[in-house]
Amino acid sequence: MPNVGDELHHSGWNTCSSCFGDATKKRNRLILPSFISSRIYVVDVGTDPRAPRLFKVVNPEDVFWKCSLGYPHTSHCLGSGEIMISTLGDPAGSGKGGFILLDGETFEIKGNWEKGDKIPSMGYDFWYQPRHNVLISTEWGIPKCLGYGFDPTDLKKGRYGRHLNVWDWTTRTYVQAIDVGEDAAPLEIRFLHNPDAAEGYVGCTISSAIHRFYKTKQGDWAAEKVIQVPSKKVEGWLLPDMPGFITDILISLDDRFLYFSNWLHGDIRQYDISNTRKPRLVGQVFLGGSITKGGPVTMRRDEELQSQPDPFVIQGKRVQGGPQMIQLSLDGQRLYVTTSLYSAWDRQFYPDLIEDGSVMLQLDVDTEHGGLTVNRSFLVDFGKEPDGPCLAHEVRYPGGDCTSDIWV
Repeated sequence: MPNVGDELHHSGWNTCSSCFGDATKKRNRLILPSFISSRIYVVDVGTDPRAPRLFKVVNPEDVFWKCSLGYPHTSHCLGSGEIMISTLGDPAGSGKGGFILLDGETFEIKGNWEKGDKIPSMGYDFWYQPRHNVLISTEWGIPKCLGYGFDPTDLKKGRYGRHLNVWDWTTRTYVQAIDVGEDAAPLEIRFLHNPDAAEGYVGCTISSAIHRFYKTKQGDWAAEKVIQVPSKKVEGWLLPDMPGFITDILISLDDRFLYFSNWLHGDIRQYDISNTRKPRLVGQVFLGGSITKGGPVTMRRDEELQSQPDPFVIQGKRVQGGPQMIQLSLDGQRLYVTTSLYSAWDRQFYPDLIEDGSVMLQLDVDTEHGGLTVNRSFLVDFGKEPDGPCLAHEVRYPGGDCTSDIWV
């Protein structure tokens, strides 16, 4: 990119499965919102997939003036051909959970997606499902607070999110808030891929819980906690209780498995969700984190582990940070993992990650019985980039993937 300090965070395609049936649509532009600068980059990955080139830059002042929004995050294409991007705040860094709408051909800003005066006080991720006339968005926190790292004094002051926000898809109006707990900070949200399914999961970072959300018989929406990652009693850390810090989740394309990362505890988990109300742990692997042996943190009591895990070393490189963003191959057999969350938080929790750069790892998945195994032959070291070290975040497949494609 032509600028530094943008904080490229999440990304999305110009078109996806929501546009199925339109032969003119091609997945040839990658949409890259910048979390800090509020720029939006459009990258041409179709002309030469091995040499992506910058196609367009949407300047932050356009985002500010045309939408009164800032801190763009998740990008999804719509069946209309337009592109929709969620935001965390307003131009001043206060919380505001709105949406930017881009033209799918020119990538010019068309305005706000949302209608009416009622808007959530925070935003982050979102997923929509037209068959159920719904969009549900999540809340991380107030952007101007997040930029300084995780400050425990911000807890219990309304600076971290606690709601799933339900929108009427047709009228584009905000209709319901589902409370998942004070300071829960719900981040990534995923419907089941089956478009008839009126349920899915959301990962809550600070509370380290997975909630199942679902449509009730009355027609509104509700949520129930189905997984709780126990905090660990520790010494040598910011607080006496260390949460798992669930930062990413995904659902396999066949809706059989749920995966999520515990960025602080350092493990990736795989759950069988054949019974969506009772997920069953079937795979787990540790890939670093804050509780490894020999580090500054001593684990005093833990409900799950008998001892602290060993540092994770692959091909002679000790991996800094913890597992963060994840992406699953379309056949469900390979899970890719990166290790950077957000530069301000990387610097706070894993300062060596800033110096060494992040990595991308691959886990082999047992899709029959469940289970995860590290592929020791696969390592992408972003610390060795020519202009690095770099902090790698989200992974996208040219042919679509588990976290960008929405079937309607």
